Amino acid sequence: MRIGIVNDIAMAAEALRRVVAASEHEVLWVARDGREAVRLCAEARPDLVLMDLVMPEMDGVEATRLIMQQSPCAILIVTAQPQDNVGQVFRAMGAGALDVTATPLLGMGGSNGNGNGDGDSLLLAKIKTIGKLLRVSAVESNAAPAANGENGARTPVRHLLAIGASTGGPGAVSKVLAGWTPAPGTAIVVVQHIDANFAGPFARWLGDQIGMPVRPIDSGDQLEAGTVLVARTNDHLVMDARLRLHYDANPREYAYRPSVDVFFHCVARHFSGEATGVLLTGMGRDGAEGLLAMRRAGKMTIAQDQASSAVYGMPRAAFELGAAERILSLDQIGAALRNRVGQRGN
Repeated sequence: MRIGIVNDIAMAAEALRRVVAASEHEVLWVARDGREAVRLCAEARPDLVLMDLVMPEMDGVEATRLIMQQSPCAILIVTAQPQDNVGQVFRAMGAGALDVTATPLLGMGGSNGNGNGDGDSLLLAKIKTIGKLLRVSAVESNAAPAANGENGARTPVRHLLAIGASTGGPGAVSKVLAGWTPAPGTAIVVVQHIDANFAGPFARWLGDQIGMPVRPIDSGDQLEAGTVLVARTNDHLVMDARLRLHYDANPREYAYRPSVDVFFHCVARHFSGEATGVLLTGMGRDGAEGLLAMRRAGKMTIAQDQASSAVYGMPRAAFELGAAERILSLDQIGAALRNRVGQRGN
């Protein structure tokens, strides 16, 4: 892949340049701030941008937003101490960044700048995964399998709302869920493509945004009415016939982890009550086939429209398959859910 690097710290930029140069990838350009990155993306669009967050002139959040508007490409947030900048991380992901990892710095323990240090390996693993996503997005066009039953939680779950999202997802999920209270007996499960290290912070951040209880899912949990449950590992979230939630590394060949398709198929197969599947913004096609399975099982299915999507990949795939019963904007999705499974918030 051709890669652009954005970092205002010379040592960090050099560490990133060396890691990329030592791999099979090519450094296309290096920008010293977000404004320069926006300009360079317009002049020579890379396959992937490694974007810092905290920079002079223009930070990584605004640069990500402008690049996705003007010269869309894959963006990986690579920044020092990402755990200390959770708010910015999720704003950048809401603007269209795919994922986040820490900057491997030369001489800082864990990186030697040649692709062999721990920090280097983590970065290259992220780049490899994004490369798979880009190849899948470019090659895929058609397909559609199917699937097709009980319930028993502490508070009876009468309706399951299953939400899948990827690029731009954090902001989209928070907008869909904000400002309303689910009707009694409603369970909500969110499968967001996000690194396992950020699933916990994502759940805390989402809870602050929407004013509802939000928590990551532990293996063995049951559906829980009145709480938003968030997939928390790089393995796939699955639900069995007893409606218990677990994680499974298979199918290992899936580039999307955790896969929205895997969970949506479980809902279609095992949840006999009313359910609604919502597929939001994201790169690639994950979730489209699972949404089709839900529709064939008699569940309501919704996909986000192109105008309100940060990346119209996953919802477009659902549209092409005929998986979505309704194509709606983010505002319309929130209203539709209130009408179907919720009541007005405070």
